[in-house]
Amino acid sequence: MMNRKLSHARIGLVALAIGALSACASMMQASAPAKVSDGALVGPNGMTLYTFDRDAASPGRSACNGPCVANWPPLMADGTAQSTGDWSVIARDDGQKQWAYKGKPLYFWAKDGKPGDKNGDGFNKVWHTATP
Repeated sequence: MMNRKLSHARIGLVALAIGALSACASMMQASAPAKVSDGALVGPNGMTLYTFDRDAASPGRSACNGPCVANWPPLMADGTAQSTGDWSVIARDDGQKQWAYKGKPLYFWAKDGKPGDKNGDGFNKVWHTATP
């Protein structure tokens, strides 16, 4: 009888430990590379993010390369970044990695001076504020 009680106690402790480990693992998962502010996606620096009409939504490829990048810096992903949910990591032509939201690569506008600026929205009728 005593062994049975100890066995049940061990099972309870194992279940508790598994639950705690699961909670820790979910907290360790990477958070989204951007957040929403005033209806727009913004990068970790609080600056507005944009999408480019000339980017193909599938399979998620950037058409902004070379001189374009000087004005429209990509939201870069580090080498360990992994796609999750609506967020994906795409390979750029230069081999670096960039974040995309719902298949559309994300960029900053070099002429936005402070968080909240949306000066790139509508630029050349092909750049748009990224929205969730």
